[in-house]
Amino acid sequence: MPAIDFSEVHRRLERARKQWDAGFAPAPQVQQRILSDRARRLALALNERPPGDSIEVVAFEIAAEAYAIETHFVREVCQLRDLAPVPCTPPFVLGIINVRGEVCPVIDLKRFFGMPARGLTNATRAVIVRDAHVEFGILADVIVGVRTLVTAEVRPPPLVDIKAQFLRGITGDGLIVLDAGAVLTRPALVVNEEVVG
Repeated sequence: MPAIDFSEVHRRLERARKQWDAGFAPAPQVQQRILSDRARRLALALNERPPGDSIEVVAFEIAAEAYAIETHFVREVCQLRDLAPVPCTPPFVLGIINVRGEVCPVIDLKRFFGMPARGLTNATRAVIVRDAHVEFGILADVIVGVRTLVTAEVRPPPLVDIKAQFLRGITGDGLIVLDAGAVLTRPALVVNEEVVG
């Protein structure tokens, strides 16, 4: 077995270390080019973001119209299973469902707003909305998904009927943004009716 030349091993290790260090410390011109490329990519990414304040919403369809509600009011979106009707409630109250062991009423904004009714399908969902005091489900014919909207692009609603008081506004592409605070606190939507025996 030939003898190991340790001085050669040390020279090779030192050469490898220098190459390794050089790989992580490029020449100043290369460093400048790398930093400029990074700055350009970051600027492009920032320009793609919408300017100003924005809100995140859950978008859904009601009677072929596109609606949305802010996600921080949405507890969850669930299937409409085992809907139980409740006697002595207004027609817009479809009934109650079990949401993770809790009873949750479901309302149909189509009926409340006087829009044409549409039967339940496999795509029908309940958007469970809540604040500190009340929680209920809003019937959605189809869930579209989550979107981010620039608040400046949400224009005041042009309507003067009952629907207007529940709306935050409408976007340029026709998305109707519900005012979750108004929906959750409006007495007309809170069922508090007692049956006298």
